[in-house]
Amino acid sequence: MINIWRNKLIQSATDQPTNMDDIRPNDNDFSVLDPKTFAAIEAEKLFQTIDKTRTEAGKLMLFRSVAHPLSDAQIVQQKQAALKEIAANSHLRDALMQFVTKAAKNEKSLKYLLYGEFIGGLATDEPSSRIDKLEFGGYGYLQYRDGTEFVIDLVEKAAEIPTPQSPYLRTVLDAIREFGQSRLYDLLKGPVYSNNGKFKTKKEKTGFDLFSRFHPTLFKWIPAVLFFAASYGILLFIEMMMPDFRGSYISYAILGLTVPVFPIILLAMGVSDRDSIIYPLRKNFRESVELAKAIEALGMIDELLSFYQYGETLIVDKTLPDIIAENSHQLMVSYAKNPLLIHQITDYVPNDIQLDAQGRILIITGPNSGGKTAYCKTVVQIQLLGQIGCYIPAKQGKLVPAEHIYYQVPDPGHLSAGMGRFAYELTRTREIFFNSTPLSLVVLDELSEGTTFEEKMTISEYILKGFHKLGSSTLLVTHNHELCELLQRDQIGRYLQVEFASSGPTHHLIPGVSKVSHADRVASAIGFSQKDVEAHLQRQQGEPEK
Repeated sequence: MINIWRNKLIQSATDQPTNMDDIRPNDNDFSVLDPKTFAAIEAEKLFQTIDKTRTEAGKLMLFRSVAHPLSDAQIVQQKQAALKEIAANSHLRDALMQFVTKAAKNEKSLKYLLYGEFIGGLATDEPSSRIDKLEFGGYGYLQYRDGTEFVIDLVEKAAEIPTPQSPYLRTVLDAIREFGQSRLYDLLKGPVYSNNGKFKTKKEKTGFDLFSRFHPTLFKWIPAVLFFAASYGILLFIEMMMPDFRGSYISYAILGLTVPVFPIILLAMGVSDRDSIIYPLRKNFRESVELAKAIEALGMIDELLSFYQYGETLIVDKTLPDIIAENSHQLMVSYAKNPLLIHQITDYVPNDIQLDAQGRILIITGPNSGGKTAYCKTVVQIQLLGQIGCYIPAKQGKLVPAEHIYYQVPDPGHLSAGMGRFAYELTRTREIFFNSTPLSLVVLDELSEGTTFEEKMTISEYILKGFHKLGSSTLLVTHNHELCELLQRDQIGRYLQVEFASSGPTHHLIPGVSKVSHADRVASAIGFSQKDVEAHLQRQQGEPEK
Protein backbone atom coordinates (compact mmCIF):
# COMPACT_ATOMS: atom_id res chain seq x y z
CA MET A 1 0.00 0.00 0.00
CA ILE A 2 1.28 3.45 -0.84
CA ASN A 3 2.56 5.38 2.15
CA ILE A 4 0.23 8.38 2.29
CA TRP A 5 1.85 10.03 5.28
CA ARG A 6 4.54 12.48 4.18
CA ASN A 7 4.94 14.85 7.12
CA LYS A 8 3.71 14.53 10.65
CA LEU A 9 1.11 17.00 11.85
CA ILE A 10 2.41 16.49 15.36
CA GLN A 11 5.97 17.82 15.42
CA SER A 12 8.30 16.11 17.87
CA ALA A 13 10.64 18.06 20.11
CA THR A 14 8.93 21.38 19.47
CA ASP A 15 7.34 23.83 21.88
CA GLN A 16 4.42 24.66 19.61
CA PRO A 17 2.13 22.65 17.34
CA THR A 18 2.21 22.98 13.58
CA ASN A 19 0.34 25.92 12.07
CA MET A 20 -0.29 27.11 8.52
CA ASP A 21 2.76 29.38 8.55
CA ASP A 22 4.91 26.26 8.97
CA ILE A 23 3.29 24.63 5.92
CA ARG A 24 3.44 27.46 3.37
CA PRO A 25 6.00 26.86 0.61
CA ASN A 26 9.31 28.61 1.11
CA ASP A 27 12.44 28.87 -0.99
CA ASN A 28 14.02 25.90 0.80
CA ASP A 29 10.90 23.74 1.10
CA PHE A 30 8.49 23.45 -1.79
CA SER A 31 7.40 20.61 -3.99
CA VAL A 32 4.92 21.43 -6.74
CA LEU A 33 4.35 25.11 -5.90
CA ASP A 34 7.12 27.60 -5.17
CA PRO A 35 6.37 30.63 -2.94
CA LYS A 36 5.94 33.10 -5.84
CA THR A 37 3.49 30.81 -7.63
CA PHE A 38 1.61 30.13 -4.40
CA ALA A 39 1.01 33.87 -4.05
CA ALA A 40 0.37 34.59 -7.75
CA ILE A 41 -2.38 31.99 -8.18
CA GLU A 42 -4.12 33.06 -4.94
CA ALA A 43 -3.71 29.59 -3.45
CA GLU A 44 -4.65 30.79 0.02
CA LYS A 45 -7.98 32.18 -1.25
CA LEU A 46 -8.55 28.89 -3.04
CA PHE A 47 -7.98 27.06 0.24
CA GLN A 48 -10.45 29.34 2.02
CA THR A 49 -13.02 28.69 -0.70
CA ILE A 50 -12.94 24.91 -0.39
CA ASP A 51 -12.29 24.77 3.36
CA LYS A 52 -15.31 23.21 5.05
CA THR A 53 -13.28 21.34 7.66
CA ARG A 54 -14.32 21.05 11.30
CA THR A 55 -11.07 20.02 12.99
CA GLU A 56 -7.72 21.74 13.22
CA ALA A 57 -6.09 18.55 11.94
CA GLY A 58 -8.39 18.67 8.90
CA LYS A 59 -7.67 22.34 8.25
CA LEU A 60 -3.91 21.69 8.39
CA MET A 61 -4.26 18.65 6.15
CA LEU A 62 -6.26 20.58 3.56
CA PHE A 63 -3.87 23.53 3.65
CA ARG A 64 -0.93 21.16 3.25
CA SER A 65 -2.62 19.56 0.24
CA VAL A 66 -3.03 22.98 -1.40
CA ALA A 67 0.47 24.19 -0.50
CA HIS A 68 2.22 20.88 -1.29
CA PRO A 69 -0.03 18.96 -3.70
CA LEU A 70 0.87 15.35 -4.44
CA SER A 71 2.13 14.54 -7.91
CA ASP A 72 1.46 10.79 -7.60
CA ALA A 73 -1.47 9.93 -9.90
CA GLN A 74 -2.29 6.72 -8.01
CA ILE A 75 -2.80 8.50 -4.69
CA VAL A 76 -4.99 11.16 -6.32
CA GLN A 77 -7.06 8.41 -7.94
CA GLN A 78 -7.50 6.75 -4.54
CA LYS A 79 -8.57 10.03 -2.93
CA GLN A 80 -11.13 10.49 -5.69
CA ALA A 81 -12.46 6.95 -5.18
CA ALA A 82 -12.84 7.65 -1.46
CA LEU A 83 -14.69 10.90 -2.20
CA LYS A 84 -17.01 9.12 -4.62
CA GLU A 85 -17.81 6.50 -1.97
CA ILE A 86 -18.58 9.20 0.59
CA ALA A 87 -20.90 10.92 -1.89
CA ALA A 88 -22.69 7.67 -2.81
CA ASN A 89 -22.91 5.99 0.63
CA SER A 90 -25.03 8.16 2.94
CA HIS A 91 -24.72 5.68 5.84
CA LEU A 92 -20.92 5.84 5.73
CA ARG A 93 -20.98 9.62 5.17
CA ASP A 94 -23.20 10.23 8.20
CA ALA A 95 -20.97 8.02 10.37
CA LEU A 96 -17.85 9.89 9.28
CA MET A 97 -19.49 13.29 9.83
CA GLN A 98 -20.58 12.31 13.35
CA PHE A 99 -17.07 11.01 14.03
CA VAL A 100 -15.40 14.24 12.87
CA THR A 101 -17.95 16.51 14.56
CA LYS A 102 -17.42 14.81 17.92
CA ALA A 103 -13.64 14.90 17.51
CA ALA A 104 -13.77 18.62 16.73
CA LYS A 105 -15.39 19.37 20.11
CA ASN A 106 -12.52 17.88 22.12
CA GLU A 107 -9.58 18.03 19.72
CA LYS A 108 -7.95 20.99 21.47
CA SER A 109 -7.58 18.94 24.67
CA LEU A 110 -4.86 16.83 23.05
CA LYS A 111 -3.03 19.96 21.89
CA TYR A 112 -3.23 21.36 25.42
CA LEU A 113 -1.69 18.16 26.78
CA LEU A 114 1.05 17.94 24.18
CA TYR A 115 2.09 21.59 24.16
CA GLY A 116 0.80 23.11 27.41
CA GLU A 117 3.03 24.64 30.04
CA PHE A 118 1.69 23.97 33.54
CA ILE A 119 2.74 26.67 35.97
CA GLY A 120 1.22 25.35 39.20
CA GLY A 121 -1.43 26.77 41.46
CA LEU A 122 -5.11 26.25 40.78
CA ALA A 123 -6.07 24.41 37.59
CA THR A 124 -7.75 26.22 34.68
CA ASP A 125 -9.59 24.84 31.67
CA GLU A 126 -8.41 27.44 29.16
CA PRO A 127 -4.90 28.67 28.40
CA SER A 128 -3.69 32.10 29.44
CA SER A 129 -3.86 35.07 27.07
CA ARG A 130 -0.17 34.80 26.19
CA ILE A 131 0.28 34.43 22.45
CA ASP A 132 3.62 32.64 22.43
CA LYS A 133 2.77 29.89 24.93
CA LEU A 134 -0.09 27.69 26.06
CA GLU A 135 0.08 28.35 29.81
CA PHE A 136 -2.27 26.75 32.32
CA GLY A 137 -2.66 26.90 36.04
CA GLY A 138 -2.27 23.62 37.84
CA TYR A 139 0.12 20.77 37.17
CA GLY A 140 -1.40 19.27 34.03
CA TYR A 141 -3.76 16.73 35.59
CA LEU A 142 -6.85 18.15 33.92
CA GLN A 143 -5.15 18.40 30.52
CA TYR A 144 -3.76 14.88 30.92
CA ARG A 145 -7.17 13.42 31.63
CA ASP A 146 -8.93 15.31 28.85
CA GLY A 147 -6.17 14.75 26.27
CA THR A 148 -5.91 11.01 26.86
CA GLU A 149 -9.71 10.64 26.92
CA PHE A 150 -9.88 12.35 23.52
CA VAL A 151 -7.48 9.82 21.97
CA ILE A 152 -9.23 6.87 23.61
CA ASP A 153 -12.61 8.08 22.36
CA LEU A 154 -11.15 8.65 18.88
CA VAL A 155 -10.02 5.03 18.65
CA GLU A 156 -13.25 3.63 20.07
CA LYS A 157 -15.47 5.68 17.75
CA ALA A 158 -13.32 4.80 14.72
CA ALA A 159 -14.00 1.12 15.45
CA GLU A 160 -17.76 1.80 15.11
CA ILE A 161 -17.51 3.27 11.58
CA PRO A 162 -18.55 0.87 8.78
CA THR A 163 -15.54 -0.44 6.86
CA PRO A 164 -15.24 1.47 3.57
CA GLN A 165 -14.65 -0.13 0.18
CA SER A 166 -12.11 2.40 -1.09
CA PRO A 167 -8.48 1.49 -0.20
CA TYR A 168 -7.55 5.08 0.68
CA LEU A 169 -10.35 5.57 3.20
CA ARG A 170 -9.91 2.08 4.59
CA THR A 171 -6.19 2.66 5.12
CA VAL A 172 -6.88 5.99 6.82
CA LEU A 173 -9.37 4.43 9.24
CA ASP A 174 -7.01 1.51 9.89
CA ALA A 175 -4.34 3.97 11.02
CA ILE A 176 -6.63 5.01 13.88
CA ARG A 177 -7.87 1.52 14.66
CA GLU A 178 -4.39 -0.01 14.64
CA PHE A 179 -3.16 2.67 17.01
CA GLY A 180 -5.53 1.09 19.52
CA GLN A 181 -3.29 -2.00 19.50
CA SER A 182 -0.11 -0.08 20.31
CA ARG A 183 1.77 0.16 23.59
CA LEU A 184 1.43 3.93 23.53
CA TYR A 185 -2.34 3.58 23.41
CA ASP A 186 -2.16 1.37 26.51
CA LEU A 187 -0.20 4.12 28.25
CA LEU A 188 -2.78 6.70 27.20
CA LYS A 189 -5.64 4.50 28.34
CA GLY A 190 -3.95 3.72 31.64
CA PRO A 191 -3.29 2.90 34.29
CA VAL A 192 0.34 3.98 34.04
CA TYR A 193 2.96 2.68 36.44
CA SER A 194 6.14 4.69 36.95
CA ASN A 195 9.50 4.30 38.59
CA ASN A 196 12.45 6.68 38.18
CA GLY A 197 11.43 8.00 34.73
CA LYS A 198 10.38 4.60 33.37
CA PHE A 199 6.80 3.65 32.59
CA LYS A 200 4.87 0.42 32.30
CA THR A 201 1.37 -0.39 31.14
CA LYS A 202 -1.06 -2.61 33.00
CA LYS A 203 -0.09 -5.49 30.71
CA GLU A 204 3.61 -5.01 31.46
CA LYS A 205 3.31 -4.57 35.22
CA THR A 206 4.09 -7.62 37.35
CA GLY A 207 3.66 -8.16 41.05
CA PHE A 208 7.41 -7.95 41.59
CA ASP A 209 7.87 -4.52 39.98
CA LEU A 210 8.57 -1.60 42.29
CA PHE A 211 6.44 0.67 40.08
CA SER A 212 3.79 2.91 41.60
CA ARG A 213 0.48 3.65 39.91
CA PHE A 214 0.05 7.20 38.59
CA HIS A 215 -3.21 8.88 39.56
CA PRO A 216 -3.80 12.00 37.42
CA THR A 217 -5.24 14.09 40.25
CA LEU A 218 -3.74 16.42 42.81
CA PHE A 219 -5.61 14.87 45.73
CA LYS A 220 -4.44 11.33 46.39
CA TRP A 221 -6.28 9.19 48.94
CA ILE A 222 -3.44 6.94 50.07
CA PRO A 223 -0.98 9.77 50.87
CA ALA A 224 -3.83 11.66 52.57
CA VAL A 225 -4.78 8.71 54.76
CA LEU A 226 -1.14 8.01 55.61
CA PHE A 227 -0.52 11.66 56.44
CA PHE A 228 -3.45 12.02 58.79
CA ALA A 229 -2.80 8.58 60.28
CA ALA A 230 0.79 9.63 60.95
CA SER A 231 -0.39 12.94 62.44
CA TYR A 232 -2.83 11.12 64.70
CA GLY A 233 -0.10 8.62 65.65
CA ILE A 234 2.20 11.48 66.63
CA LEU A 235 -0.57 12.95 68.76
CA LEU A 236 -1.13 9.63 70.51
CA PHE A 237 2.59 9.31 71.11
CA ILE A 238 2.74 12.80 72.66
CA GLU A 239 -0.24 12.04 74.90
CA MET A 240 1.34 8.75 75.94
CA MET A 241 4.63 10.42 76.79
CA MET A 242 2.93 13.43 78.43
CA PRO A 243 -0.34 12.25 80.01
CA ASP A 244 -1.14 15.74 81.29
CA PHE A 245 -1.79 16.91 77.69
CA ARG A 246 -4.32 14.10 76.99
CA GLY A 247 -7.63 15.64 75.90
CA SER A 248 -6.37 19.17 76.44
CA TYR A 249 -6.55 22.09 74.02
CA ILE A 250 -2.79 21.80 73.57
CA SER A 251 -3.11 18.32 72.03
CA TYR A 252 -5.77 19.54 69.57
CA ALA A 253 -3.61 22.57 68.75
CA ILE A 254 -0.70 20.27 67.93
CA LEU A 255 -2.97 18.23 65.65
CA GLY A 256 -4.25 21.44 64.02
CA LEU A 257 -0.73 22.57 63.21
CA THR A 258 -0.29 19.56 60.96
CA VAL A 259 -3.28 20.50 58.76
CA PRO A 260 -1.61 23.46 56.92
CA VAL A 261 1.31 21.20 56.12
CA PHE A 262 -0.88 18.88 54.05
CA PRO A 263 -1.54 21.32 51.13
CA ILE A 264 2.16 22.03 50.93
CA ILE A 265 2.83 18.32 50.59
CA LEU A 266 0.15 18.04 47.91
CA LEU A 267 1.65 20.89 45.90
CA ALA A 268 5.07 19.27 46.15
CA MET A 269 3.57 16.04 44.87
CA GLY A 270 1.96 17.99 42.00
CA VAL A 271 5.32 19.41 40.96
CA SER A 272 6.82 15.92 41.15
CA ASP A 273 4.03 14.39 39.04
CA ARG A 274 4.31 17.15 36.44
CA ASP A 275 8.08 17.01 36.09
CA SER A 276 8.70 13.28 36.49
CA ILE A 277 5.55 11.78 34.95
CA ILE A 278 3.34 14.12 32.86
CA TYR A 279 6.12 15.93 31.00
CA PRO A 280 8.11 12.74 30.22
CA LEU A 281 4.95 10.89 29.17
CA ARG A 282 3.78 13.65 26.86
CA LYS A 283 7.27 13.73 25.29
CA ASN A 284 6.68 10.09 24.33
CA PHE A 285 3.24 11.05 22.96
CA ARG A 286 4.65 13.95 20.92
CA GLU A 287 7.37 11.80 19.37
CA SER A 288 5.07 8.89 18.52
CA VAL A 289 4.77 8.21 14.79
CA GLU A 290 1.71 6.04 15.47
CA LEU A 291 -0.13 8.84 17.27
CA ALA A 292 0.86 11.30 14.56
CA LYS A 293 -0.61 9.00 11.93
CA ALA A 294 -3.83 8.59 13.90
CA ILE A 295 -4.31 12.36 14.23
CA GLU A 296 -3.32 12.88 10.62
CA ALA A 297 -5.86 10.22 9.61
CA LEU A 298 -8.54 12.26 11.39
CA GLY A 299 -7.44 15.22 9.27
CA MET A 300 -7.59 13.16 6.08
CA ILE A 301 -11.17 12.13 6.80
CA ASP A 302 -12.10 15.73 7.54
CA GLU A 303 -10.41 16.84 4.29
CA LEU A 304 -12.48 14.39 2.22
CA LEU A 305 -15.66 15.55 3.90
CA SER A 306 -14.64 19.12 3.12
CA PHE A 307 -14.31 18.22 -0.57
CA TYR A 308 -17.77 16.65 -0.48
CA GLN A 309 -19.34 19.69 1.20
CA TYR A 310 -17.55 22.07 -1.17
CA GLY A 311 -19.05 20.14 -4.07
CA GLU A 312 -22.49 20.46 -2.50
CA THR A 313 -22.13 24.25 -2.40
CA LEU A 314 -21.35 24.55 -6.11
CA ILE A 315 -24.31 25.75 -8.14
CA VAL A 316 -22.41 25.27 -11.42
CA ASP A 317 -21.30 22.11 -13.19
CA LYS A 318 -18.82 20.07 -11.16
CA THR A 319 -16.78 16.98 -11.87
CA LEU A 320 -13.89 14.90 -10.63
CA PRO A 321 -11.42 14.93 -13.52
CA ASP A 322 -9.93 11.70 -14.83
CA ILE A 323 -6.43 11.36 -13.38
CA ILE A 324 -3.96 9.76 -15.74
CA ALA A 325 -0.32 8.79 -15.27
CA GLU A 326 1.85 9.91 -18.16
CA ASN A 327 5.42 11.08 -18.68
CA SER A 328 4.32 14.54 -19.79
CA HIS A 329 1.74 16.94 -18.47
CA GLN A 330 -1.76 17.19 -19.91
CA LEU A 331 -4.86 19.17 -18.94
CA MET A 332 -8.10 18.97 -20.92
CA VAL A 333 -11.23 20.51 -19.41
CA SER A 334 -14.53 21.48 -20.97
CA TYR A 335 -16.70 24.34 -19.80
CA ALA A 336 -14.22 25.39 -17.12
CA LYS A 337 -15.03 28.21 -14.72
CA ASN A 338 -12.75 30.04 -12.30
CA PRO A 339 -13.13 28.51 -8.79
CA LEU A 340 -12.86 31.92 -7.10
CA LEU A 341 -14.77 34.17 -9.48
CA ILE A 342 -17.86 31.95 -9.82
CA HIS A 343 -18.85 33.04 -6.31
CA GLN A 344 -18.62 36.72 -7.31
CA ILE A 345 -19.86 36.55 -10.91
CA THR A 346 -22.96 34.41 -11.25
CA ASP A 347 -22.90 34.52 -15.06
CA TYR A 348 -19.19 33.74 -15.36
CA VAL A 349 -18.27 32.88 -18.96
CA PRO A 350 -16.77 29.36 -19.21
CA ASN A 351 -13.90 28.35 -21.48
CA ASP A 352 -12.34 25.08 -22.53
CA ILE A 353 -8.75 24.16 -21.65
CA GLN A 354 -6.65 22.03 -23.95
CA LEU A 355 -3.02 21.34 -23.12
CA ASP A 356 -1.89 18.09 -24.68
CA ALA A 357 0.86 16.59 -26.81
CA GLN A 358 -0.32 18.53 -29.88
CA GLY A 359 -0.53 21.86 -28.11
CA ARG A 360 1.91 22.21 -25.25
CA ILE A 361 2.53 25.88 -26.02
CA LEU A 362 -0.59 28.01 -25.69
CA ILE A 363 -0.31 31.71 -26.52
CA ILE A 364 -3.11 34.06 -25.50
CA THR A 365 -3.44 37.50 -27.07
CA GLY A 366 -5.82 40.40 -26.76
CA PRO A 367 -6.18 43.72 -24.97
CA ASN A 368 -6.36 44.22 -21.24
CA SER A 369 -9.56 43.51 -19.31
CA GLY A 370 -10.51 40.80 -21.76
CA GLY A 371 -10.07 37.82 -19.44
CA LYS A 372 -6.55 36.59 -20.29
CA THR A 373 -5.27 36.59 -16.70
CA ALA A 374 -8.53 35.14 -15.38
CA TYR A 375 -8.21 32.32 -17.91
CA CYS A 376 -4.62 31.56 -16.88
CA LYS A 377 -5.53 31.51 -13.19
CA THR A 378 -8.48 29.27 -14.02
CA VAL A 379 -6.09 26.83 -15.70
CA VAL A 380 -3.73 26.67 -12.73
CA GLN A 381 -6.40 26.67 -10.02
CA ILE A 382 -8.32 23.86 -11.73
CA GLN A 383 -5.08 21.90 -12.10
CA LEU A 384 -4.46 22.37 -8.37
CA LEU A 385 -7.98 21.40 -7.30
CA GLY A 386 -7.94 18.31 -9.49
CA GLN A 387 -4.47 17.36 -8.31
CA ILE A 388 -5.51 17.30 -4.63
CA GLY A 389 -8.51 15.09 -5.37
CA CYS A 390 -11.19 17.78 -5.20
CA TYR A 391 -14.10 18.69 -7.47
CA ILE A 392 -13.47 21.20 -10.24
CA PRO A 393 -16.10 23.63 -11.62
CA ALA A 394 -16.40 22.16 -15.12
CA LYS A 395 -18.47 19.67 -17.12
CA GLN A 396 -15.66 17.17 -17.56
CA GLY A 397 -11.89 17.03 -17.38
CA LYS A 398 -8.73 14.99 -17.59
CA LEU A 399 -5.31 15.81 -16.20
CA VAL A 400 -1.85 14.52 -15.50
CA PRO A 401 -0.57 15.62 -12.07
CA ALA A 402 2.18 18.22 -12.48
CA GLU A 403 5.43 17.80 -10.61
CA HIS A 404 6.01 21.58 -10.85
CA ILE A 405 3.61 24.47 -11.38
CA TYR A 406 5.10 27.90 -12.12
CA TYR A 407 3.29 31.19 -12.57
CA GLN A 408 5.31 34.27 -13.48
CA VAL A 409 3.74 37.72 -13.19
CA PRO A 410 5.32 41.18 -13.47
CA ASP A 411 6.59 42.07 -10.02
CA PRO A 412 8.24 45.51 -10.11
CA GLY A 413 7.57 46.03 -6.42
CA HIS A 414 10.26 43.53 -5.45
CA LEU A 415 13.19 44.59 -7.58
CA SER A 416 16.60 43.79 -6.18
CA ALA A 417 19.11 46.54 -5.62
CA GLY A 418 20.99 47.31 -8.80
CA MET A 419 18.66 45.13 -10.90
CA GLY A 420 16.15 46.66 -13.31
CA ARG A 421 12.81 45.18 -14.29
CA PHE A 422 14.19 43.35 -17.32
CA ALA A 423 16.96 41.60 -15.37
CA TYR A 424 14.68 40.82 -12.43
CA GLU A 425 11.95 39.21 -14.54
CA LEU A 426 14.44 37.42 -16.78
CA THR A 427 16.04 35.94 -13.66
CA ARG A 428 12.64 34.58 -12.64
CA THR A 429 12.08 33.12 -16.13
CA ARG A 430 15.53 31.52 -15.99
CA GLU A 431 14.70 29.97 -12.60
CA ILE A 432 11.48 28.53 -14.00
CA PHE A 433 13.05 27.21 -17.19
CA PHE A 434 15.95 25.39 -15.53
CA ASN A 435 13.62 23.71 -13.03
CA SER A 436 10.87 22.73 -15.49
CA THR A 437 10.35 19.26 -16.91
CA PRO A 438 7.85 17.67 -19.32
CA LEU A 439 5.62 17.20 -16.27
CA SER A 440 5.54 20.93 -15.49
CA LEU A 441 2.79 23.50 -16.01
CA VAL A 442 4.16 27.00 -16.67
CA VAL A 443 2.31 30.30 -17.05
CA LEU A 444 4.22 33.37 -18.24
CA ASP A 445 2.39 36.68 -18.07
CA GLU A 446 4.41 38.64 -20.64
CA LEU A 447 8.10 38.08 -21.33
CA SER A 448 11.15 40.32 -21.48
CA GLU A 449 9.48 43.53 -20.35
CA GLY A 450 11.72 46.53 -19.80
CA THR A 451 13.82 46.28 -22.96
CA THR A 452 13.56 47.30 -26.61
CA PHE A 453 11.04 45.72 -28.95
CA GLU A 454 13.77 44.05 -31.02
CA GLU A 455 15.46 42.53 -27.97
CA LYS A 456 12.10 41.46 -26.57
CA MET A 457 11.28 39.65 -29.82
CA THR A 458 14.62 37.83 -29.93
CA ILE A 459 14.63 36.77 -26.28
CA SER A 460 10.95 35.80 -26.18
CA GLU A 461 11.35 33.67 -29.30
CA TYR A 462 14.23 31.56 -28.04
CA ILE A 463 12.61 31.19 -24.59
CA LEU A 464 9.33 29.91 -26.07
CA LYS A 465 11.17 27.60 -28.41
CA GLY A 466 13.14 26.36 -25.41
CA PHE A 467 9.98 25.51 -23.49
CA HIS A 468 8.64 23.83 -26.64
CA LYS A 469 11.67 21.55 -26.85
CA LEU A 470 11.59 20.99 -23.09
CA GLY A 471 8.03 19.67 -23.37
CA SER A 472 6.44 21.62 -20.52
CA SER A 473 2.84 22.77 -20.80
CA THR A 474 3.43 26.51 -21.26
CA LEU A 475 0.96 29.39 -21.44
CA LEU A 476 2.13 32.82 -22.57
CA VAL A 477 0.06 35.98 -22.23
CA THR A 478 1.25 38.62 -24.66
CA HIS A 479 0.22 41.65 -26.70
CA ASN A 480 2.96 40.87 -29.20
CA HIS A 481 1.30 39.43 -32.33
CA GLU A 482 4.64 39.69 -34.17
CA LEU A 483 6.06 37.05 -31.82
CA CYS A 484 3.11 34.81 -32.62
CA GLU A 485 3.81 35.14 -36.34
CA LEU A 486 7.44 34.08 -35.81
CA LEU A 487 6.41 30.98 -33.85
CA GLN A 488 3.65 30.09 -36.30
CA ARG A 489 6.21 29.87 -39.10
CA ASP A 490 7.80 26.98 -37.20
CA GLN A 491 4.38 25.50 -36.41
CA ILE A 492 4.87 26.05 -32.70
CA GLY A 493 1.93 26.63 -30.37
CA ARG A 494 -1.81 26.88 -30.21
CA TYR A 495 -3.31 30.40 -30.23
CA LEU A 496 -6.29 31.90 -28.46
CA GLN A 497 -7.52 35.47 -28.51
CA VAL A 498 -10.05 37.44 -26.53
CA GLU A 499 -13.40 37.65 -28.29
CA PHE A 500 -14.94 41.10 -28.60
CA ALA A 501 -18.49 42.20 -29.36
CA SER A 502 -19.66 45.72 -30.13
CA SER A 503 -20.12 46.38 -26.41
CA GLY A 504 -16.66 45.11 -25.45
CA PRO A 505 -14.98 41.81 -24.49
CA THR A 506 -17.17 38.73 -24.05
CA HIS A 507 -14.52 37.05 -21.83
CA HIS A 508 -14.69 34.09 -24.17
CA LEU A 509 -11.45 32.91 -25.80
CA ILE A 510 -11.56 31.90 -29.44
CA PRO A 511 -8.87 30.54 -31.79
CA GLY A 512 -6.59 33.09 -33.42
CA VAL A 513 -4.17 35.93 -32.75
CA SER A 514 -5.43 39.40 -31.81
CA LYS A 515 -3.94 42.19 -33.91
CA VAL A 516 -6.47 44.87 -33.03
CA SER A 517 -5.63 47.50 -30.41
CA HIS A 518 -8.35 48.46 -27.98
CA ALA A 519 -6.24 51.00 -26.15
CA ASP A 520 -8.51 53.92 -27.04
CA ARG A 521 -11.57 52.03 -25.80
CA VAL A 522 -9.86 51.34 -22.47
CA ALA A 523 -8.61 54.93 -22.19
CA SER A 524 -12.11 56.26 -22.91
CA ALA A 525 -13.61 53.90 -20.34
CA ILE A 526 -11.39 55.33 -17.61
CA GLY A 527 -11.71 58.95 -18.81
CA PHE A 528 -8.18 59.36 -20.15
CA SER A 529 -8.56 59.28 -23.94
CA GLN A 530 -7.08 61.88 -26.28
CA LYS A 531 -10.41 63.71 -26.19
CA ASP A 532 -10.37 63.74 -22.37
CA VAL A 533 -6.82 65.14 -22.27
CA GLU A 534 -7.62 67.91 -24.75
CA ALA A 535 -10.80 68.88 -22.89
CA HIS A 536 -8.88 69.10 -19.63
CA LEU A 537 -6.24 71.36 -21.16
CA GLN A 538 -8.93 73.65 -22.58
CA ARG A 539 -10.56 73.97 -19.16
CA GLN A 540 -7.20 74.79 -17.60
CA GLN A 541 -6.57 77.50 -20.20
CA GLY A 542 -10.09 78.89 -19.96
CA GLU A 543 -10.91 78.07 -23.57
CA PRO A 544 -14.40 76.94 -24.52
CA GLU A 545 -14.62 73.21 -25.12
CA LYS A 546 -15.22 72.08 -28.68
